[in-house]
Amino acid sequence: MRRSNLFLLGAVAMAALSQVAHAQEPSFYTATYVELVPTAAQQGASLLAGYRAASRNDAGLVRFDVATHLHRPSQFVVLMVWKDPKAFEAHAATAHARQLGEKLQPHFASPNDQRLHNALTVAPAKDVRPPAVYVVTHVDVPPPRKDDVIPMLNQLAAESRKDAGNLRFDVWQQANRPNHFTVVEAWSDQKAFDSHVAAAHTRQFRAKLVPMTGALYDERLYQPLQ
Repeated sequence: MRRSNLFLLGAVAMAALSQVAHAQEPSFYTATYVELVPTAAQQGASLLAGYRAASRNDAGLVRFDVATHLHRPSQFVVLMVWKDPKAFEAHAATAHARQLGEKLQPHFASPNDQRLHNALTVAPAKDVRPPAVYVVTHVDVPPPRKDDVIPMLNQLAAESRKDAGNLRFDVWQQANRPNHFTVVEAWSDQKAFDSHVAAAHTRQFRAKLVPMTGALYDERLYQPLQ
């Protein structure tokens, strides 16, 4: 996984922003994985909650979610949706974005991993109730298999949105590595997610995907940060 330095944009990220700016996608998506030492879990949660609050008035912000790993509370994921890449670039230059990185750095178990995306398939969130479970999955295949996996991901999303208890099922495509994807799910409760895992369309997708990747299915479960 690519490592970024705090929440600042590096040269690769800036190149990706330039490429996406010429696309016709109406939104820009970021996923940042934060891994702190176990003793810093509570402090990290407090800092990330403050960062979320400070970012809410940033121009171009569409959605901002922070979640904590279900079983490792010192690991977090920050999911943001922006009007366009320029809005995210402006956010990354704000004092609250820079200060967050400075405050978290002494507690890092490993550097933040920030990924910048276009939408592959995104639907309006069914936020009739707060999700109990977020699921964030990194999917990557060798570049020649990209065009094989895209219709599979589109089909998985379309079918999974019909599953009972699904509140959100989106697939984002990484801006600088289009054979890498992030699947973002939200579920009403653990039972709904477990039923989704057992569904035929989920198992069929994984059966086709695993031979392409040669790696473990990188699925991570989170709960919303209050």
